[in-house]
Amino acid sequence: MVPSFFAGLGLGLSLIVAIGAQNLFVLRQGVRREHVVLVATICALSDAVLIVLGVSGIGLVLQAVPWLIDAARWAGAIFLVCYGLLAARRAWRPRGAVLTVGEAEAEASTPAPGATGVATRALPVVLTCLALTWLNPHVYLDTVFLLGGVANTHGDARWVFAAGAVLGGVVWFFGLTLGARFLGRWLASPRAWRILDAVIAVVMIGLGVSLVLSR
Repeated sequence: MVPSFFAGLGLGLSLIVAIGAQNLFVLRQGVRREHVVLVATICALSDAVLIVLGVSGIGLVLQAVPWLIDAARWAGAIFLVCYGLLAARRAWRPRGAVLTVGEAEAEASTPAPGATGVATRALPVVLTCLALTWLNPHVYLDTVFLLGGVANTHGDARWVFAAGAVLGGVVWFFGLTLGARFLGRWLASPRAWRILDAVIAVVMIGLGVSLVLSR
């Protein structure tokens, strides 16, 4: 049982650590200290659901309806390109919207106008996080098919393997969001944020194009 747990932990981390659209978004939220626990929780729970689906054999069902993966590919490509263009606009013309870590802390300490206002500010973050997670076809290929297939080679210990993989996601996402604050010293100027947004734009648009070309 223990070897299966650590095998799942290792594979889960190896699949999730690679820099991608989701990780860049999580990193940006972590540096800005905006809804970091909410973002980490959504990503970790989504990852856990996908792992459970893979281990339970849902991957076989998805293989029978390949058009679902194609639909996710096109939807994900469109979303990534649009998100990348927005990041490019922030990098080119920030319009005073750049928020340093110190400003983020001051904003976080300001009393909220009410529960409705907090929910309104969080909604775009939640929707973006969900889209970057569930509209990425590589998530299904890696987490559902690959990880689910490997888990089922462990026989009766496949759910122990899955538990290790889920823990890997929790450790990674919460570690990334909470650890990103240490990057604040390098991102304490508007110019640094413009560079970060430029990198995000290039990566997001590149990933979107690659999804279309990977057919």
